[in-house]
Amino acid sequence: MAIVGIETALYGVDDLEGSTNFFQDFGLPLTARDANGSVFTLANGSRVVLRNSDDPSLPRRWYDGPGMRETVWGVDGGDALEELVHGLSDREVRRDNDGGAHFVADDGMPQGLRVFRPKPIKAVLDPLNAPGHVGRLNQPRRWRRRAQPRQIDHVVFAVTDFEKSFAFFRDRLHFRLSDYQTGFGIFARADGSHEHHNIYFLNCERIPGGKPGFAHIALGVEDIDEVMVGANHMQAQGWNPEGRGGLHGLGRHRISSALFYYLPSPAGGDAEYHADSDYADDHWIPREWEPLFGTAIWMTDPPPFMPKEPSWDVKIFTRDVNSIGK
Repeated sequence: MAIVGIETALYGVDDLEGSTNFFQDFGLPLTARDANGSVFTLANGSRVVLRNSDDPSLPRRWYDGPGMRETVWGVDGGDALEELVHGLSDREVRRDNDGGAHFVADDGMPQGLRVFRPKPIKAVLDPLNAPGHVGRLNQPRRWRRRAQPRQIDHVVFAVTDFEKSFAFFRDRLHFRLSDYQTGFGIFARADGSHEHHNIYFLNCERIPGGKPGFAHIALGVEDIDEVMVGANHMQAQGWNPEGRGGLHGLGRHRISSALFYYLPSPAGGDAEYHADSDYADDHWIPREWEPLFGTAIWMTDPPPFMPKEPSWDVKIFTRDVNSIGK
């Protein structure tokens, strides 16, 4: 029994109406809305929940500005949840009416645990054609109208000590090291998930401002067509992809192979259309990457911090994983 991924991404927002409109345009199904908040429920049952920043039910604010205030991790059984809670006996754990548990990690980030059995998702992928390979004969590709994210793939937070943040998740929540970006951050996978990473701990000293905070949420779609249909629709609705000076435009990461398209969100941080990531299990071999080499294999509009091709510097991660953060 294990953590299978993200069950709820809980936001505290300054502009509830604008944030709700943003995620509706992004393609998330709105399932509840009132003066205090909005709830979006994705195909696998995971949720994006928006509440006003001053809502007293929210966990305490641990960084400046709007954004994700708590990550609730889905656990595939009640016994497993209780075992994880038992391992948190050195801190306050608040229980809610549905049996969920809420606590604060060593780095100050609020976290939650809740029993969660994701609904099955059926992907219908178009076969690919290529020179010398006929995968789709006498058959056009599907025409899409809108992007429809089906699950929450991962979240990213900037932290003061990314190794210690990872160590807590490794020791208390049984997360696995996926890949290590030298001086930059750690990609970590929940033990019951096949996503390359469910969380990325980013060294806050490597970003503008140098402070802890929420970076982005990645929402999973099927393929590059759905990524771009979503991106086109968002731009048509007036959402500017170049708002905060980080990665923007279409690209593919080298470090996880994933297609990406980031958009600044009024809810805080960025929202990412995310597709075709590497999937992994415990046979995956972690690697150590030169930061820029891992960031992108190609982009339609490279940012200023990627002025030229980086050094091809990647190797097998040879440190003892259990020594990280010690």
